[in-house]
Amino acid sequence: MTNKNIFILTLFFTLIPLQYAHASMGNIATNYGLLPSDMATSQSYSLFNDQVSAAYYNPASLASDSRGQLTIGMLQATPALEVKTISGNPSTIRSGSVLESDQTETVLFGVKTNLTSLTKFNKPVSLALIGGVEKYGLEMLSFKSETSDEGQFMQYGQKPLFIAASVGVGVMEGLDVGFGMRVTLHANAEMDLTTDLAGNTSYEKVNVGAEPVLIPLFGLSLDMDEMFCDKNSAANCLFEGLDLAVSYRGKSNTQTNIDASAIIPGLAEAGSELELVVNTLDAFQPMIISMGAKYQLTSKWDVAATFEYQKWSSLTSELKSDTVKDQANLEFKDTFIPRVGSRYQFNDTLNASLGFSYEASPLDSTESLDVNVFDNDRTVLSMGLTQLYTDTKLLAFPLRIDAAYQYHMLTDRDFVLSKDSVPQAETVTAGGDAHVISLSLSMTF
Repeated sequence: MTNKNIFILTLFFTLIPLQYAHASMGNIATNYGLLPSDMATSQSYSLFNDQVSAAYYNPASLASDSRGQLTIGMLQATPALEVKTISGNPSTIRSGSVLESDQTETVLFGVKTNLTSLTKFNKPVSLALIGGVEKYGLEMLSFKSETSDEGQFMQYGQKPLFIAASVGVGVMEGLDVGFGMRVTLHANAEMDLTTDLAGNTSYEKVNVGAEPVLIPLFGLSLDMDEMFCDKNSAANCLFEGLDLAVSYRGKSNTQTNIDASAIIPGLAEAGSELELVVNTLDAFQPMIISMGAKYQLTSKWDVAATFEYQKWSSLTSELKSDTVKDQANLEFKDTFIPRVGSRYQFNDTLNASLGFSYEASPLDSTESLDVNVFDNDRTVLSMGLTQLYTDTKLLAFPLRIDAAYQYHMLTDRDFVLSKDSVPQAETVTAGGDAHVISLSLSMTF
C-alpha cells in the first residue's frame, strides 16, 4: 500500500464523524454576527445586546434584563469571491472567474433564564446558552484543510459548530459583570494496520475521538446614567443616556491530529513501522478585546460605536506546527476594527437599525507556497428591522421577529501563486463580495 493510499484511508476514518465539508478560518460570530440584532448594526451594538447572543459578545449584558428568553434563528451567507490573472502561464489565465461560492447556512438556538430564585442575590443572575450548527442543522462539524493550486479564501465558507454559555450578574446600581465559556473541539485519530503493496490490509485498529476545549469569555457593562446621575435633580447630567462596555474573548481554534502506523511485510516491519502524522487546524479565532459606547440621542434614537482589537499575530506561530500549511510561511498581523451603528424606534413594537464596519485583513503575506491563501480588507454595510408582537393569539408570551441583511465588499488585492512548489507561477487579483441574510424568532417570558 502506497503512502498516498494510507494517508487517504487515514483521512477517511478520521473525518467520518466530522462530516467532511469546506470550512474556513473564523466563525460566524466574528465574520457576520450571531443574531440579526448583531448583524444589522455590524456588531456595533453587540456589547449592549441583552439577547442570548450576549453569552458570547458580552456576558454582563445578560443581567440588564432579568426575563427569560427562547430564540431560534437562521443565517445564510452567499459569497461570490473572484480571481483575475495579472500574469502567468497563458493556459491558466482567469478573467474574474468566481473561485469560491460555498454558502454558510447556519441554524442558531439559544435560551436565557434568570437564576435569582436559586441564589441569595437581590440583583439579576442570568444564564444563557447559544449554539449554532451548519447546513440548517444537518451538519455538526465542517472541516477541510488543504493546499491549493487555484488559491483559497481564508475567512469565507462553512463554519464549525458554535457553542457558548455565560452568566451575567448585577453587582451594583449601573454595574454588571459576566463570565462565560466558548466550547471548541479538538479531534484526534489513531490507526494501526498491516498491509501489503497491493493495498490489502489486516489487523486494523482505529481510534477516533474529540475533546472539548473551553475558551474564557468576560464582560463588563456600565450604565453611566444610573451610576453618576441624580434622578431627583433637575440639572442636566453629563453622563445621561451613556452606556459603556468592554469584553474579552480568548483565542480558540478547531484542529485535527492524525497518527497512523503501518506494518508492510518485507519493507516496514514491527518496530520500524511506516509513520504518518498530520496535525492541522482549520477554524481560528484570535484573542479579541472590544470596547464600546452607546448614547441615547432622543427618546427614540440612539447610536453606538465599538472598537475591536484582534490578536491575529498568534496564528503565525500556530501554523508552524500545521503539517498541511507549515511550508507556506504565512505571516499575520494584529488588526483594529471600528464598528458604528444606529437604531430608531418608530413605536413601541417596531425599530430599524443600520451599521457599518471596516475590517482590515490580518493576512500580511501575499505569497504562501502551495497553500495559496487569499484574504482582503472588507467594508461591511448592514440594516435590519425588529417587530414585537405582544398578542399572537396562539402564544402565551410576546413574540419578537428580527431580520437583517449585510453586504460585504472586498477590496481588490494582488497575490502571487505557486503551483507544484514552483514559486511565482501566477499573479492574480482577488476580490468579490458577499450577501448575508438572517432571521430570528424570540419569545420573552
